[in-house]
Order: sequence, then structure tokens, then C-alpha cells
Amino acid sequence: MELEPETLVEIFTDGACSGNPGPGGYGAVVRQGNRVREISGCERDTTNNRMEMRAVIEALRLLPGSARVRVTTDSNYVVKGMTEWVSGWIRRNWVNSQKKPVLNRDLWERLLELSRHHEIEWRWIRGHNGHVENERCDRLAREAIRDCS
Repeated sequence: MELEPETLVEIFTDGACSGNPGPGGYGAVVRQGNRVREISGCERDTTNNRMEMRAVIEALRLLPGSARVRVTTDSNYVVKGMTEWVSGWIRRNWVNSQKKPVLNRDLWERLLELSRHHEIEWRWIRGHNGHVENERCDRLAREAIRDCS
């Protein structure tokens, strides 16, 4: 996907898990202007939070160079993690407020690395509430679980 300068890239994501932990899938829709790309994937033994994060990571990996990006997700875990919690985790050497190691550190570090290349607005929406792109991402994630099992 070639980016046009100063154009907003919209990323919509969702993750799903059949059991938690269990087989999981993620889906993402990446849109820039009239161009749209859908991606999905799965893991056989994972958690819902990991799939929510993988959706964003895999979508950001598609973007060459740097871009203005709006990430829309129904995952408070991802949004709050990136906008509120991560700076404290880093200050405390990846220990959370309960003095325990941060879960999914590998994915948080990958997400941070990818995010450094972009100007990102993180937007939370209520899931399963009729948001067209969120519903599409949910279908992609659930189809990925079926394909993976």
C-alpha cells in the first residue's frame, strides 16, 4: 500500500478467541482514501488480548515510512495500554501497578517500536454495536479462527 503524503491512514482492528486461552484470530481493515486492504491471521493457543494487539501490529507493519494514523478498536486494553499505562510500565522496568510483570510485554514492545514511526490517534469504540468496520474486523477474526483450527 503506497502512502500519499499527509493523508490519514485509518486502521480498524479486532481480535477474537475461542476460549481464553484458546484458538484466536485477528482482523484489520486498513484504509487510505479509496484504497482498502483487509488482513487476518490466527494462533492456535493464545488470548483475546494478544489477538487485539496482533491486529494492530500487523496493520501497522503494512505501512511504509511514516504516516498519520487513526487506530480504531474496541479494545480498551490496547487503547489504554498505549495512551495511559505503557509509560509507567517502562519507568518501572515492565512491572505493573500490582508489582507483577506486565503481560504480553513482547507485543507491547513490538507495538511501541512500530508506533514510533507514525503519528497515531488511538480511538476506542464499543464493540458489537453496529460499527461497520469493527463488525467486518470481527468477522475476519472469527473466520481466521475457523481456518486455523
